[in-house]
Amino acid sequence: MRPQAHVARGWILALALGLCPLPVASAEPAQRSFTLPAQSLERSLRELARQCQVDILFATGDVRNITAPALSGSFTPEQAVEALLAGTNLRAAFTSSGSISVRPVAAAEPAPPGPRARPDLPRTTVAPEEIVVTSRAGTETRRKVEASYAITTLSEEQLRMRGPTSVPDALKSVPGFWVEASGGEASANIRARGIPLEGYSTVALYENGLPVQHDSGMSYLNADQSFRLDETIERLEVVRGGPSSIFAAYAPGGTINFIPRRASDHVESLAKFTISDYGQRRVDGWLGGPVGDWRVSAGGFFREDHGVRDPGFRADHGGQFRATVAREFERGRVELDVKRLDDVVDFYLGVPVRLDEHGDAKSIPGFNPNYGTLAGPDTKNRVFRTRTGPYDFDLTEGTHVALTQATLKLDYSFDDWRLENGARYRDSNTVRNGLFPVTPMISRDRVASFLPAAKALFPTVDHVVLRYADTAQPYNGGIQNGNGLVIDAMLRAVVVPEHEFVDDLRLLRKLSLAGDHDIAMGVYFANVEERFQRVSASGLLEVRPQARMLDAVAVDAAGRVLGAMTENGITRYGSEYANSRTGSNTIAAYVSDEWKIAPRLRLDMGVRFEHVAMHGSAERTATINLRQSPTAADDTAISGTGIFDPLDRNFDHTSWTLGTSWQLTPDTALFARYTGTSRLPSLNDFLTNPSRTDMRKQTIHLAEAGWNLSSSMVSLYATGFYTAYDSFTFGELVFNPATNGYDSHSNYADTRSYGVELEGTVRPLSWLEVNFALTWQRSAFRSFRFIESVNGVPTQRDYTGNRLIRAPASSARITPGVNLFDGRVRAEVDVEHYGKRFADAANTQTLPAYTVFGAKLRLDVSDAISVYVYGENLFNEIGLTEGNPRTGQISSNDAGAQVFIARPIVGRNFRLAAMYKF
Repeated sequence: MRPQAHVARGWILALALGLCPLPVASAEPAQRSFTLPAQSLERSLRELARQCQVDILFATGDVRNITAPALSGSFTPEQAVEALLAGTNLRAAFTSSGSISVRPVAAAEPAPPGPRARPDLPRTTVAPEEIVVTSRAGTETRRKVEASYAITTLSEEQLRMRGPTSVPDALKSVPGFWVEASGGEASANIRARGIPLEGYSTVALYENGLPVQHDSGMSYLNADQSFRLDETIERLEVVRGGPSSIFAAYAPGGTINFIPRRASDHVESLAKFTISDYGQRRVDGWLGGPVGDWRVSAGGFFREDHGVRDPGFRADHGGQFRATVAREFERGRVELDVKRLDDVVDFYLGVPVRLDEHGDAKSIPGFNPNYGTLAGPDTKNRVFRTRTGPYDFDLTEGTHVALTQATLKLDYSFDDWRLENGARYRDSNTVRNGLFPVTPMISRDRVASFLPAAKALFPTVDHVVLRYADTAQPYNGGIQNGNGLVIDAMLRAVVVPEHEFVDDLRLLRKLSLAGDHDIAMGVYFANVEERFQRVSASGLLEVRPQARMLDAVAVDAAGRVLGAMTENGITRYGSEYANSRTGSNTIAAYVSDEWKIAPRLRLDMGVRFEHVAMHGSAERTATINLRQSPTAADDTAISGTGIFDPLDRNFDHTSWTLGTSWQLTPDTALFARYTGTSRLPSLNDFLTNPSRTDMRKQTIHLAEAGWNLSSSMVSLYATGFYTAYDSFTFGELVFNPATNGYDSHSNYADTRSYGVELEGTVRPLSWLEVNFALTWQRSAFRSFRFIESVNGVPTQRDYTGNRLIRAPASSARITPGVNLFDGRVRAEVDVEHYGKRFADAANTQTLPAYTVFGAKLRLDVSDAISVYVYGENLFNEIGLTEGNPRTGQISSNDAGAQVFIARPIVGRNFRLAAMYKF
């Protein structure tokens, strides 16, 4: 039973009351005894953080080769940190939330003279300092406020407090990104700054500075399928646009970098247990510490549940395990990380909805769009007829990834140079099975569509009736499911084994020539070998949660059964087929220079030349009569012919970027940047047709300018952007009910987008802060004209000036939060709003605006035990993230339909987690 609305409203009220000022006892930070030996500064800071249970933020490069003095006596955490930093060129900044950041002293600041006795030393309160490591290469560290591009960062505690269940959930607070997270824990769509591609086609998903997948947006193989969030991840950095194209492949829209936690000089561990109202049982764990001169850690998760949209079987199950060994030596560091992922997550597809007279999304009789799914026990297991024999379709596989990944990283300094090398090998097998619905129809209309084919097979037919495939009982329209609707759907099975090796080698050096230069020279190499197999069948279902399949049966005037048009609910075997083996070798060389022209003025430059060579082959297809079924279901099966067309294609491009940053004060800066780049064709574009000639590199020009501010009261990062995308290949597969298959359409378009991104935090009171992320953008087709045949007549189509599909003009996420009882209680309320969108380029199908409320609560029972409560979509909003691509993304066949298919966010749900640090 789902929680009732009054429960959710009561929860919101309780948190809202927490926003009222409450008397909070104030006290000076308590002193405690410390005994630390003289050792590396990094080890001392990590041990101090562990003993004080406080976050101490620093960049490894800043503290490398610095020895901290022995520390013995009673100190506050602030006093202890300053004692460790005495005589160095580092300073500590103490935040209102209790964390401590360590960074180099700016040129205009004097270095701290030495330790000071103070209980009376005034505490410096500033915004949390954040050191940026993503999409840059240099010997010096760079603070977020100093960057010449837009960055969003989430710390360990911010991630834990928000409790994202997936990569797209974690990205909802990134301005400039439109995130469709309604497909489950994987297979999201990310649209960045108006770039009109979906999936992860224009953003790179990274883990610890290396790609999770060389091309994050491969067909049926989004990179988020190969990555799971758990307690082995420490923080997140997201670069929007900027220099992403210089340091990453296929990343004009940005780079998403999840950074794992590291073991320290002392044993640390945690365990977290999570349950939910949808049956989730999950355990996360992590353990790290020293083993001789090495630092060793291990962690991961395991969970299972039926999902918020219960298909009637276990939907999500599996987990991952990671082990890391690392060693620091005089001139650098070496690290080996091995990860094993074996996990199944349900793949949510669209469900039937309607729009009311006000244009708001509503449910239809017999189907709740917040919790319902068409997938169910009757569609769980099916046997497809194919040319090579039976194929067992298993819907319980959902998106099943079995992956082994090994990463080796080396950081070594010699003379005036520093070498960084990261290498990663992955061996994965991805199964992606799903039930892809098309258009709901009134049952009598769908029955009528079978009649012409029935007359050709059975001359004495009088009419066609529908029966349940499992019991042969008649389907009488609205009597069984309350709405009288049926729907065609594709039962699609995809298998993608893949092997990848990537290596990123950099040489870094700092030199002085008309200013200070921080120079990086790098070479990136990627080898990808992939096999792609796809087989599908079309089926007919009733419209209801956990839908049952239907057969169409021909009968004569006397009611005698003459024969079936379908078999076990299948209307067409072999509605799709693909079989290819392809590979690619990518080599890229890049150079970057962060040139400090003056103490407050910096010029950032970068250039990258990239070449990709593709090889392999794909099997041709033909439509054949399998002659295996007594019905018409196998008469027009698409099958392989055994003839393979070779793939031998090469593409290259030079990308460049130029940015500048003017540091007005240590905590305020202006920046501007212009980038010229492209998205080269990839294996994804040739999986089914190696001979296609319509693929070309798609050029992109991006401009951005912004203002960064970080202070004790306000952190504000404001960015304006402009994106020009040319030669965009707009392709679609549209379901054809006459053939029970898909028709392909492809055209070219140019797009233009501009907008404003705002993100930051306001801290009006010591116990109150408000986080926000706001985006306004105008994204439109600059040129989109083509001619199509309509009933044999050439017809001009012109969608120039129309808005791009599925990207809202405005979106906002506002999160007020309170810290009570000396920080032991934190409560947050999330308010998300997304403006109106269109499901097609013709702008004929509207997806209405929606607003979602959520809430989070953390209670520190003790220094070691914390409890988290998460509530999502508390008021059961029906928020549609996408329409139905299978009815057309250029011009939707669902436009104006009374009932149509769309993919909404999931309904209200709750999770409870308990974490124990020991």
